[in-house]
Amino acid sequence: MASSTPDLVQDLLDFIALPDADDAAFNALALRLFAHQVRHNPAYARFCQSRGRTPATVRRWQDIPAVPVNGFKQLTLSCTPVEACARVFTTSGTTGGEDQKGRHYHPELRVYDASMRRHFADCANCAGPLPIRMAILFPDEAALPNSSLAHYLQLCRDDFGLSGSRHCWDLEGMDEAGLLEFLRGARAEQQPVALLGASYSFVHLMDALAGLGEDFRLPAGSWLLDTGGFKGRSREIPMEQFYAQLSEVFGVAREHCINMYGMTELSTQFYDRGNAVVPSVKRGPHWMRTRAIDPLTGQSVPDGERGILVHTDLANYNSVLSILTEDVGIVGADGFQLLGRAEGAQAKGCSLAVESFVSAART
Repeated sequence: MASSTPDLVQDLLDFIALPDADDAAFNALALRLFAHQVRHNPAYARFCQSRGRTPATVRRWQDIPAVPVNGFKQLTLSCTPVEACARVFTTSGTTGGEDQKGRHYHPELRVYDASMRRHFADCANCAGPLPIRMAILFPDEAALPNSSLAHYLQLCRDDFGLSGSRHCWDLEGMDEAGLLEFLRGARAEQQPVALLGASYSFVHLMDALAGLGEDFRLPAGSWLLDTGGFKGRSREIPMEQFYAQLSEVFGVAREHCINMYGMTELSTQFYDRGNAVVPSVKRGPHWMRTRAIDPLTGQSVPDGERGILVHTDLANYNSVLSILTEDVGIVGADGFQLLGRAEGAQAKGCSLAVESFVSAART
């Protein structure tokens, strides 16, 4: 580990702990982290040099070169030697086999965990009480040690879950008996609970409950959190129908059905304030910034116009700060709306960006 990293980590933890931060403070730390990554991340350094973007020329966080998300599948992007990293999170996609999974290396998890705890507490409190008894609709960390979502949900349960919280999913699928016991217990005790998990898990759960003829509406104060979409693991449901069905089955107002948008390649998550209206507005904390670009030119588009989302996450201190996604969105003053995956010319632009990155980073 580079000698400067401990100081960077502590300064980053202090920054996350602030109540807020303005653009100048964000920019100063972003430039410092960018210099660290150019110095210690060889593949990223070659890419930046090919673009003429170095710590000597970059003055704004918006000008820090963004790595296409699929670059994590092609190259090792780590400031710390991978053998010295405590954890690697891998993407869930299986196209191309195990070797084509993206890998995000973490020397330690203090920053990742601090980012998750701080932002989750701020956002979940908008939906309902914390701590709360939780049912987790996803396998635990022991079953999926390389899953960032498994780690995230484990933190939710360990740090914010009351006694009686439990995982109700494993590698074989849903623990139907355990979930029924949890849901019936919540109804009997009339204490608020939270259900958290993958979006497709909620589809399987609602399908399982449909034929039982019972009332599974949860007590007042309960809330739901879904993430990740359906990914071919359940029937596809349009977002409007999905949140309407969640609200009807569990008796939770759509304002209290929150969605977490995250990526293995990031170290911080985004949340909305419920899904009474879709697409909802996703928001990040003060150590993140999001802009939308034209993938063919790389230039930012004005707020209010459709573009490909680029996220700059200061908690990504060991990999790369800025990630070019393949998600189309509209950025506004209060966050961004996620509109779906890139198609047509935008998808072609994203593919060209990946080719350009890999070619430059391997030179």
